[in-house]
Amino acid sequence: MALDTTKFYNIINNERTTTPETRHSTNPTTGHPNPPVPVSSQTDLDTAVLAAQSAFPAWSRTPLSTRRTLLATYATLLETHKSALIALLTQEQGKPLSQAQIEVEMAITWTRQIPTLDLPVQTIEDTPDRQIIQRYVPIGVCGAIVPWNFPVLLAVGKIVPALVTGNVVIVKPSPYTPYCALKLGELAAQIFPPGVVQVLSGGEELGPWMTAHPGIQKISFTGSSATGRKVMEGCARGLKRVTLELGGNDAAIVCEDVDVDAVVQKTLDLGCGLWVCELWSADGVGRMHILVPWQLLTDDPQQIGIIAFLCSSQICMTIKRLYVHEKIYDQFRDKLVQFVRALKVGDGTLPDTFFGPVQNRMQFDKATDLLAATQAAGLQTIAAGEVPADLGKGYFIPPTIVDNPPEASRVVQEEPFAPILPLLKWSDEADVVARANASDYALSASVWSRDLGRARRIVDQLQAGSVWVNSHFDVAPHVPFGGHKASGMGTEWGVHGLVGWCNSQTLWLKSQL
Repeated sequence: MALDTTKFYNIINNERTTTPETRHSTNPTTGHPNPPVPVSSQTDLDTAVLAAQSAFPAWSRTPLSTRRTLLATYATLLETHKSALIALLTQEQGKPLSQAQIEVEMAITWTRQIPTLDLPVQTIEDTPDRQIIQRYVPIGVCGAIVPWNFPVLLAVGKIVPALVTGNVVIVKPSPYTPYCALKLGELAAQIFPPGVVQVLSGGEELGPWMTAHPGIQKISFTGSSATGRKVMEGCARGLKRVTLELGGNDAAIVCEDVDVDAVVQKTLDLGCGLWVCELWSADGVGRMHILVPWQLLTDDPQQIGIIAFLCSSQICMTIKRLYVHEKIYDQFRDKLVQFVRALKVGDGTLPDTFFGPVQNRMQFDKATDLLAATQAAGLQTIAAGEVPADLGKGYFIPPTIVDNPPEASRVVQEEPFAPILPLLKWSDEADVVARANASDYALSASVWSRDLGRARRIVDQLQAGSVWVNSHFDVAPHVPFGGHKASGMGTEWGVHGLVGWCNSQTLWLKSQL
């Protein structure tokens, strides 16, 4: 049966429910309203929590093999409705269909691969008299608060580890992008027992209600650092477990020994004809490289890198500050501008579009203000793309390169979350490391050099949760991801991410009374 993407409901206890009050978000490409969605009340949340509490004992005792089988079935169901989810994602989020396809396919891969991971069990002591074992057990009812930039992948990236570890989960999508998440809940209701996966649409008040609710034992939040602080404060009152994946102002350091043409492509080659390239390790766990142009597919796809303007730069771990050695700076800048100008800005439903809009009016206003402040400060901005005049009321920001701004400028210190990229010169290694680290954010970073010894020396000094050499934004379901400093607490994905959905339990097993 086709997935109906015209009507939307909360999913509570595997039932489709609605509310007296509804709201709608805006299609960021057209400015037109999307369909109405529920506005959940405190009573709706209470009902969902009671259903989750009822479901948890049986689900936590369900054999791991059964939970894995059900999640594999869920992945197959997502695959069946992939086309509908891709179209709906572009409608609500604004990213081009090619990029929406990547996100949905990544979500399917994550659903299949995360359940293959095993939680560690450690035998601390084993003698004739006793055995001491440290293991991990599920927490209980968990809340998943999902952002608007990757609403499918990041919802699935919380649902799947929560379920495979024996928890039950209530998902709160962003009010800007509730549509795909509600459909993820509808599909989950076809697979899992009532109360195991529930999805509630609501306004800005729903998140604080969840963090304050005494029946929810853990919150996993992805979003801004400012909101993350509020989530942590709310969770502290109830001693909830909490995982925070927050913002980034990610630095890339390009050394003077690189091939400029290759590095421009590696950092930014995300044009038309995009392909997904998956590399599989010997144990069958997938490593994903995202958005590889067909022209660059070679026998060695590990040489293909990524990132800077994907999703109109609305990704926490994209390159936000690009430090280029002064010896190659001018050449690099000119080739970068030339390359980005070849990428089309426009409606994401058209096949040759790369830059869609930013997702919402709030983000559009922030980006517009940042551009205005940058120009008012007399900094050199280079238009690396134009917004067509016929795009009407969409939230489009022209791709912009800022030419060697001062380190203290807003465009360097703030996370733009829009296609605005500062290029900065460097000459001294210690200085550029200090500049890269001089941020409250510490999510990710990269170093680009033919001299791997030099690259490793720089990498070892960088403060970030993920650091790459000669690539940026490699992610995989079996690899933990998280930030340092104001970029978050804990990790998602990988075995370490699974542990974050659990409590540690120590067993003392004596052989005799």
